[in-house]
Amino acid sequence: MSRWSFLAIPAVVMALAFGAQQPAHRIDARRAPSTRPQVPELLYTAALVYDLSAALHGAERFPRGAQIMILRDGHATPLVSSLAASADPSLSFDGKTVLFAGKQNADDPWQIWSMALDGSEPRRVLIASTDLIRPLWMPDRRIVYARRTPEGFALETAGLDGASVQRLSFLPGNFIPDDVLRDGRVLFESGFPLGAGSVPELYLVYADGSGVESVRCDHEAADRQHGRQLQSSDIVFTRGGSLARFTSALAEEAPVAGPAGDFAGDVAELPDSRWVVSLRLHGTRHYALHIVKPGAPATMLLVRDADRDLVEPVLIAPRPAPNRHPSALHEWTTGNLLALNAQLSRGGNLKTAPASVGAETLDSKGGVVDLGTAPIETDGSFFVQAAGDRPLRFILLDAQGHTLRKEQGWFWVRRGEQRICVGCHTGPERAPDNRVPQVLLRTTTPVALTGSSGSPATGGR
Repeated sequence: MSRWSFLAIPAVVMALAFGAQQPAHRIDARRAPSTRPQVPELLYTAALVYDLSAALHGAERFPRGAQIMILRDGHATPLVSSLAASADPSLSFDGKTVLFAGKQNADDPWQIWSMALDGSEPRRVLIASTDLIRPLWMPDRRIVYARRTPEGFALETAGLDGASVQRLSFLPGNFIPDDVLRDGRVLFESGFPLGAGSVPELYLVYADGSGVESVRCDHEAADRQHGRQLQSSDIVFTRGGSLARFTSALAEEAPVAGPAGDFAGDVAELPDSRWVVSLRLHGTRHYALHIVKPGAPATMLLVRDADRDLVEPVLIAPRPAPNRHPSALHEWTTGNLLALNAQLSRGGNLKTAPASVGAETLDSKGGVVDLGTAPIETDGSFFVQAAGDRPLRFILLDAQGHTLRKEQGWFWVRRGEQRICVGCHTGPERAPDNRVPQVLLRTTTPVALTGSSGSPATGGR
């Protein structure tokens, strides 16, 4: 007998999925197949209790278990019955294989499994003594996921054979993958400020852990999580229970009008550009799956369960594979960072020109450690070297050593990474000026801010 036999299979309640927009209404799911409306094939997770933000606090999202369901021909059935729990479905690019988090026994930690949609038995991809959650497909037969550590959930990648595990995040805190973008970067959520805050925010990192940055720097609009990229390359996410999006034309988020209620994120885009969303309408107890047209207030109910939250919808269809990101990391222990103009900032340019930049890191107990200072040129440029794979933040100082601006959060530079920024927190949407920075006209050797001294680097490799 299935371990999930004590949970009722949801009574599927549907509305027309491919017709004129109108409020949700019930239809008889038992009618003859020839008279049923066309319904998209979906994977989703059903849970008695779902905590949307639990993972960002290191807690359990499904404290009473969960089960992946598959919706086909208007009928919902469990994807796998041989496991005690399953969640986080992610479909392969050819649309044939599901990657997911699962528990063989109820008291086991979450592990990563895969199975073909043809009904074959699930296969364990990764096993660990702690939770492994939110697996996503990457190019080159690799996956990205979150591993529970003593410092929180860390981002990792691994091969489908469970080998070649590589860490992507290097700060204390919780880092939860949301999507793999078309350009090969991993979209993830964490607290803001990064490594030091608890308000949900969305970030990006390359497949080798380099280039970590915010998707946008309009952090006054934080409380963003569960982002997914659309075919248009826009990123849709939840914003305090509502939906919003990032689009390449705007430097700030744009709201998405929709029905009144709370959204659980993980939008699934249909071929006609409508979305399957997990929505808890006002006055209802549980999240259900609805079809919405972006910008329209109407919703069409697709499937609901009177006793469970239905979340994490995934459309069963092939999709393009993201670009493969070839790593440019060198075999060094440090990373080089070039700032073009430290006076620039998205929050307003500095009125006083900074004279030097200081750097800090964290020790093993979470204490702040001073790494030294480096000079800033009159055009605002500086060139420094920092220890790789460690927390890092910068402080801008005036000629008297007083703080002009200080990062509140942290970031990291990978070992062997060489990185350039336009300015201090200018935002990824700002392009650099077409000029050679003064610091490179003076020297091409970075100042070592590795904790030893503020002397020029001798290689550190």
